[in-house]
Amino acid sequence: MANDVATASVPAFGEGEGWKGVVGDWSADKQAFPVPWGKAMMWIFLLSDTFIFSCFLTSYMKVRLSTTIPWPNPSEVFALHVGDTNVPLLLIAIMTFVLISSSGTMAMAVNMGYRRDKKKTVALMLATAAFGAMFVGMQAFEWTKLIEDGVRPWGNPWGAPQFGSCFFMITGFHGLHVSAGVIYLIVVANRVRTGFYDKKGNYDMVEISGLYWHFVDLVWVFIFAFFYLW
Repeated sequence: MANDVATASVPAFGEGEGWKGVVGDWSADKQAFPVPWGKAMMWIFLLSDTFIFSCFLTSYMKVRLSTTIPWPNPSEVFALHVGDTNVPLLLIAIMTFVLISSSGTMAMAVNMGYRRDKKKTVALMLATAAFGAMFVGMQAFEWTKLIEDGVRPWGNPWGAPQFGSCFFMITGFHGLHVSAGVIYLIVVANRVRTGFYDKKGNYDMVEISGLYWHFVDLVWVFIFAFFYLW
């Protein structure tokens, strides 16, 4: 009789309003937020990474605004020599186009993952990884060109010495993320190909890798705006 009274005093899951509803939901031993563990961990990682990139960009703005020595003109520093003319930010524009395009292929890969279309999922993920590898390759070319021009973490021939340290730190940290993302996508794509996620019964890892890749692309938009256009 006592057990019946105790059971009756607890609202069923989803029933009741206010605190009674809260008590009923939690006492029913239901999952409060139906989010896969891997996705939750990825969001936490991306949140921590957001703080790091925010600190980098905030520090860059502080240095840029406080320096008394003229800051190098990005349109001149990052110009690409084509024929007899220098085209401002041409390489940076191509890099941005490649990385933004990779977001499209990644989104389609996630869509194909939901549909359990293994071949298209693998192809689109590998295409995304190829775009990422192209971006890293162009960034390596950009670094090589600037190093040959005399840019160092402690100075450069065009003005404020802080330019070199800011450039190598911010773009290098982002490039490391892209490089890691390329490896990550290839590993996940290979597991899709071999049927690893079919055995698990879901393709959540494709979406989780997509979250990481979209974050990397979004960060580049801010780097592009703050570092190359300002």
